[in-house]
Amino acid sequence: PDVLGYIFEKYINQKQMGAYYTKEDITGYISRNTVIPFLFDAARKACPVAFGPEGGVWRLLRDDPDRYIYPAVGHGITWNGRQAEAPTRLDTPFDLPDDIAAGIDKVSKRGAWNEPAPDDYALPTETWREVVARRQRYAEVRAKLAAGEVREINDLITLNLDVEQFAGDVITQSEGPELLRAFWHAMCDISVLDPTCGSGAFLFAALNVLEPLYTACLEGMQGFLDDLERTERPHHPGALRDFRNVREQVNRHPSEQYFILKSIVLNNLYGVDIMEEAVEICKLRLFLKLVAQLKSYDQIEPLPDIDFNIRAGNTLVGFTSLDAVRQAMTVTPDGQHRALFDEDRAALARIEEDAGIASRAFNLFREQQTALGGEVTANDKSDLRRRLKKLGGELDRYLATEYGVDPDKSGAYEAWRASHQSFHWFVEFHGVLSKGGFNVIIGNPPWREYSAVKKEYQVRAYETESCGNLYALCGERSIELASQRGRFSFIVQLPFLSSSRMGVFRKMLCKHASHIYYIPFDDRPGKLFDGLQHCRSVIFITQVQADGTNCSIHGTKYLRWFSKVREHLFRQIAFTSVPDTTSRRGIFPKLGTDSQVSLVHRLGGRAMQPLSLHLRRMPTGEFVFYQEAMQYWAKATYGLPFFSKNGIEGAPPHGRYLYTDESSPAHCIGAIINSSLFYVYFITYSDCFHLSNTLVHDFPLADSIIGDTRLIRLSHALLKDLHEKAIRKTIDTKMGDSITYEEFFAGESKPVIDEIDRVLAEHYSFTEEELDFIINYDIKYRMGEDSEHSNHRFALQKLKK
Repeated sequence: PDVLGYIFEKYINQKQMGAYYTKEDITGYISRNTVIPFLFDAARKACPVAFGPEGGVWRLLRDDPDRYIYPAVGHGITWNGRQAEAPTRLDTPFDLPDDIAAGIDKVSKRGAWNEPAPDDYALPTETWREVVARRQRYAEVRAKLAAGEVREINDLITLNLDVEQFAGDVITQSEGPELLRAFWHAMCDISVLDPTCGSGAFLFAALNVLEPLYTACLEGMQGFLDDLERTERPHHPGALRDFRNVREQVNRHPSEQYFILKSIVLNNLYGVDIMEEAVEICKLRLFLKLVAQLKSYDQIEPLPDIDFNIRAGNTLVGFTSLDAVRQAMTVTPDGQHRALFDEDRAALARIEEDAGIASRAFNLFREQQTALGGEVTANDKSDLRRRLKKLGGELDRYLATEYGVDPDKSGAYEAWRASHQSFHWFVEFHGVLSKGGFNVIIGNPPWREYSAVKKEYQVRAYETESCGNLYALCGERSIELASQRGRFSFIVQLPFLSSSRMGVFRKMLCKHASHIYYIPFDDRPGKLFDGLQHCRSVIFITQVQADGTNCSIHGTKYLRWFSKVREHLFRQIAFTSVPDTTSRRGIFPKLGTDSQVSLVHRLGGRAMQPLSLHLRRMPTGEFVFYQEAMQYWAKATYGLPFFSKNGIEGAPPHGRYLYTDESSPAHCIGAIINSSLFYVYFITYSDCFHLSNTLVHDFPLADSIIGDTRLIRLSHALLKDLHEKAIRKTIDTKMGDSITYEEFFAGESKPVIDEIDRVLAEHYSFTEEELDFIINYDIKYRMGEDSEHSNHRFALQKLKK
């Protein structure tokens, strides 16, 4: 199945549909942190006593904290030669070498912290600085668990605990049948949707999350039934009748595992994709997963018919509710609005009734394959198809009117239907939507500009149309389809966090969520999607709520890693609470530590003024020139760097000017833009590649900075150092031009840049800890080669020298 999925996503890539093969660590992380939290919410609602102060659910975390902390987080932590027991202080040095431990309390003692740590202490490629940070996080998380402070399922996401292990333990260690019953009903009812399912990678992952939980519930039911048979106490003849019915239902199938997977596929998984090939591959992968469970011929059963679970159609075009149909009825073919007539109301009532009949037929169609143990005939399937087709055709006529297409003009109408491939959610999945919507929505929507598909189809009435990308439109549709307190998670492009045009989407998420988590990923040196260029991405997870006025937001640092440590990547995610005071222009900042939150908060103080106040709109002879592309270092100079085209000197392309009245403010601004403080600011608020004018102009300045003679002196020193260490290169372009330019190596000038940051720290009143954070921010990657084959150990040793 995985090979099929990979081949198909390659095929989609070739057709430029904007979808990529999503690896199991991504689909697994998203699935378990959406599916399992929803199950806990549902079980808690049905059995609140088990989740109360006297219940046994949260006690599991308190009694055995290390069981739920991923081993990678506690790697190398020992105490007197054995795995650490509960540390007494968050900054406990454990068995760290003396010179490393000394730096925990004294910043001045951190001279060796940027060196690579040995394997006994470190995960691959970790420095001592990273080892200490990971250990401190381990101590903090473990202390919270041991103190019994974790009593919400969202806390397991926040602390990045092993939620699968926890869910399995809660089910298997249920003290009474009520909790087990609550989880079983939650699992039978949960609806998981991938609205752009492709070859089914996310549905496959959800299946893998649910399978062991189904198994644990069935084993638990059998255990309670066995206990009931063994007890000598009198009991009601109908005791645990529901458990007995379930077990009898399972026993009618030759393979319990096959029954479990078949039930999940039919009862829990739903997918839609605009490509019919995708739908067929997705179904085939699920079938192969089922067939793989059969160990002998006598276990063979008819494969489930999931044609009505996994559907072909356009997620973005079609009605999601009867209200949307009602609104469409008020639009005439020429675009005018009118009142509803009696025949309209009668049509609405008929459509709703027919949708309900089709839904009941679908439920019977599904139950016949599992609970009822019957067979699905061709007539059953044909009847259901006929009902859905009739309803779809009727709804298409109303929808076409909204698009300005007259349904009575057959040529234009049929062309519109073929291009838009409408999918009417409230009919196709009426049963799910009539119960409030899908409980879990996950996926990797197309990362494609809406303008690229406008010639094929158009959307109507989307707030996020201005965002310009299909993933935002898919996100808006998903919010509309999600149930109250449902879980929704996508992996999308990184600009979602910071781009001004994505502001509408971010605002919409905040409006409709009680919790938002986001994780930003770079694409170098390691990348989430192999074989692709410029695939910086972000995973976001939300809990949907009608009124998100008190939305809780958590984010992580900007994640960079080497491919050899990818197996530990998702286990080491560390969320930080994002205060309102750290946001600028509605951006979701990338925050990794309390030190970063503190300094960013300080930058947002009332005493700060934007850098733009010291700039002039009209060109002057004094200016800073900077280039828009930025990865690890800014490229900003007082005046122009050397650049010539065919022997004529001028400005390099893709650059911008910051004009000032005098040289002093220009030098101070140039020093600031080259500083590590500015780099922290850039990573926190940008797309981590483009240095925009808005970001530069908004940079907050303390009043005392402009004119500081130390910064002016350091600006001169930095320019001199950059030019001395630069290499002049000449290239010949395909257009026949000869380009000569200076290539700067800012990392070689870091000692000067560090001095700039020390001066800036005085102006902003940064603490010693905050300054240490700034100077060493992302240092392993900034000072190393940005290549998978680089020797980062050599680069860090070079920095030390």
